[in-house]
Amino acid sequence: MQLLIRSARIVDAASSFDGQVRDILVENGLIRQIGVDLFVEADVRVVEDANLHVSAGWVDMRVTAQDPGYEHKEDLTSVSRAAAAGGFTDIAVLPNTQPVIDAKGTLGYVRRMAEGQPVSIHVIAAVTVKAAGEDFTEMLDLHHAGAVAFSDGHHTLQNPDLFLKTLQYLQPINGLLMNRPEETLLTQFGQMHEGIQSTLLGLKGIPSLAEELMVERDLRLLDYVLGNETTGKEERHSSEPGSQSVKTQVGITAQPVDSILHFSTISTARSVDLIRQAKAQGRPVSCDVAAHQLVFDDSALADFDTNLKVNPPFRLPGDVSALWAGLADGTIDAIVSDHTPQDAESKNLEFDQAEFGITGLETVFAITITHNRDLPLAQLIEKLTSRPRQILRLPAVTIAEGQPASLTLFDPAGTWTYDRTFSKSKNSPFLGQTLTGRVIGTVHHGQFNPTA
Repeated sequence: MQLLIRSARIVDAASSFDGQVRDILVENGLIRQIGVDLFVEADVRVVEDANLHVSAGWVDMRVTAQDPGYEHKEDLTSVSRAAAAGGFTDIAVLPNTQPVIDAKGTLGYVRRMAEGQPVSIHVIAAVTVKAAGEDFTEMLDLHHAGAVAFSDGHHTLQNPDLFLKTLQYLQPINGLLMNRPEETLLTQFGQMHEGIQSTLLGLKGIPSLAEELMVERDLRLLDYVLGNETTGKEERHSSEPGSQSVKTQVGITAQPVDSILHFSTISTARSVDLIRQAKAQGRPVSCDVAAHQLVFDDSALADFDTNLKVNPPFRLPGDVSALWAGLADGTIDAIVSDHTPQDAESKNLEFDQAEFGITGLETVFAITITHNRDLPLAQLIEKLTSRPRQILRLPAVTIAEGQPASLTLFDPAGTWTYDRTFSKSKNSPFLGQTLTGRVIGTVHHGQFNPTA
């Protein structure tokens, strides 16, 4: 395939062309030439747009693919098409399938089904058998079989001994543990954020404390595993490529390349602050936020719309502001979709009976741009590209001649109406809305995948 991307503004801090408007010629999956007014033969496909931007391919660190086991909600083909439509070239899928991705056989099935898809599918394997929080999986075997990280996905690692030993097992292989912080004994039967709104609506609440206690616990256990060797140091320098100095000044946070503990979908101001402090003290931690958490607070549930029922729940306006601040100062490393497809039978119920989850792959960029609180475009793109790649230990991708062409094309000012979805499920609160931030297509695996 030959493809000419004409007059695109390059958004890639690692590229010498960052911020420049250039033509990009892609040939046989590689970037062959970058320049101005490049000449090509008449039969070369040309992509043009009035406000065309291009970056390295976007990465989503948290996707529920539902395949195997729940293919009526989503399968690996439909989730790949939805991901490509949302501008992603890479997605990391959670192990919460049936059977759970807790053995090489199931992991191998996902990797085989991923072949030929428009996106690269990376597998997050379970820490415990059936993600039940009791017995360890064969993590070393799963690592050698291709797992990019380990997590029980929607289930928090509640047992502190299991958590501690997992960190110890993963250290020698430079593995990553991802944990969604929730003390479930405090959230049983919870439906939404615990506060005035939950009281007015008569719904059992999910307190912020449940998340914050688990963040504190996990950080303490990490200190124990590391022998407190990073705690309390004012500054640590590294000569590793991409490493940054660690400073304790408020608002300046570390971004260690090799995080060994990743907090998934944080939602409260206190969680942001705890992780900010941990990074400032040199702890090898990272975190992400779900895009929809940047848009809604708990007042959005006044109409009992089950498409807005998510876990962690939408918090208070002050928490939303803290999440945006965490993105701006580097505390929050990545923006994820937390794509959780649910069929109509799981959502068209009374609120307290409905399942949690939103389909978000196609709207991550658009809703973040539409509701942006002054986060520069370059920083937003970093949260979708270089930082997720670093955390997951994926090969770096940059826009340079001779490099593999894994690219996302977009118009940050373009408007579009989200009136169709490639997902099998329709549990999105954004369907029918007009949004800003239009994905034009992706270039990946030697193919151009236009959204239109």
